Amino acid sequence: MSALSNRASAAAGLVLTALLAACSADHDELRQWMEQQRREVKPNITPLQAPKKFDPQPYTSAQSVDPFSLQKLTVALKQEARQPNSLLSAELNRRKEPLEAYPLDSMGMVGSVSKQGQPFALLRVDNLLYQVKVGDYLGQNYGRITRIGETEIALREIVQDAAGEWIERPATLQLQERAR
Repeated sequence: MSALSNRASAAAGLVLTALLAACSADHDELRQWMEQQRREVKPNITPLQAPKKFDPQPYTSAQSVDPFSLQKLTVALKQEARQPNSLLSAELNRRKEPLEAYPLDSMGMVGSVSKQGQPFALLRVDNLLYQVKVGDYLGQNYGRITRIGETEIALREIVQDAAGEWIERPATLQLQERAR
């Protein structure tokens, strides 16, 4: 059996040598094609332009008023203070009520009652109940209660719009029913 195995290994060696010779011939053809392509192709590179000469300009606004100066800002604020918004000035001159320390979204209407024909609403704020009536203030935007219904409280707030003007905005607090 050893003679047969020697012949089989010799045959396998011949087949491998033939395969390697065939592969190297393919590589030679590929190398020739690559060399031909390198010779024929010419790269198209645009030349870089020379940098432009920088001419510095003198700063002539040094004696002008600085737009960020504190002096200019205080003058503008004083001028605005002389022209108070009538909506806001009335609110700034009154004494704050306790429920104005809380934002509206932290309050919940839990009920309403009527005493001597006047409607009152019950508000839950920080796990405490408050009784409010029409004309009371709540929320952090100068909210004043304008109407109390069985299921909601209507109020008007004074807020700044995008232009910085103070405007009135309606708001409501809905009755919150607990799931049983």
